Amino acid sequence: MESVYESQSSQAAEVNHDEKLRNVGEGEFGCSHYRRRCKIRAPCCDEIFDCRHCHNEAKNSVEVDVQKRHDIPRREIKRVICSLCSTEQDVQQYCTNCGVCMAKYFCAKCKFFDDDESKSQFHCDGCGICRTGGEENFFHCNKCGCCYSNWCKGFHRCIEKAMHHDCPVCFEYLFDSTKDISVLHCGHTLHLDCLKEMESHFQFSCPVCSKSICDMSKLWEKLDQEVAATPMPEAYQNKMADQGAVFFTLFKESKAVRQMWTW
Repeated sequence: MESVYESQSSQAAEVNHDEKLRNVGEGEFGCSHYRRRCKIRAPCCDEIFDCRHCHNEAKNSVEVDVQKRHDIPRREIKRVICSLCSTEQDVQQYCTNCGVCMAKYFCAKCKFFDDDESKSQFHCDGCGICRTGGEENFFHCNKCGCCYSNWCKGFHRCIEKAMHHDCPVCFEYLFDSTKDISVLHCGHTLHLDCLKEMESHFQFSCPVCSKSICDMSKLWEKLDQEVAATPMPEAYQNKMADQGAVFFTLFKESKAVRQMWTW
């Protein structure tokens, strides 16, 4: 008769075997966007892709006819293909044929798979999508309709649907972008890389509202000092400009320039 100890050892061995089986191929499959052990069948065109970004890049490339370009409706994905045994099945975390875990992180709501758990993924019901960075580090603003870092909780400037638009610099949609996003003091948003690019070209104003993106008081103070240190020419001292005359002169000059460059 099998002893209790032998029975427990056998069960433990089976668990270890199942665990090893489920971890087969971890980190070896996927694309440039995600590590995962499955592919998706796009419900819109019935083609197979590694992920939704791979689909969108392929179907929105310049080689594709403009009328045929489209994004995948991510929540309508119903079928996935195991990368190890090529079994096509309904969306789920474990393969129904070989038993492998198709991704360490799995969200049934977003139909999202990712083997790289170092991103600290979490699903935000308010946004309706999965975010990265750890749920404990973010809060959802219902007015803005997006998640913000906890450091700006309580003092960020609310703008309705703050990220539900294209980046004002590169024109890529911000809300579900995989790139880091920066929130300016005025409340407008753009990609962090785009912000750094602006700063490298000495552009320090919001591309949406033209407000300063950082504290410019030191610069204004220096400019005031430069103006104060520059003496007014004697011919213009104690004189006031006629604003109407100045505007008319500028208007004529701009009109002449426009005419000069009109072919």
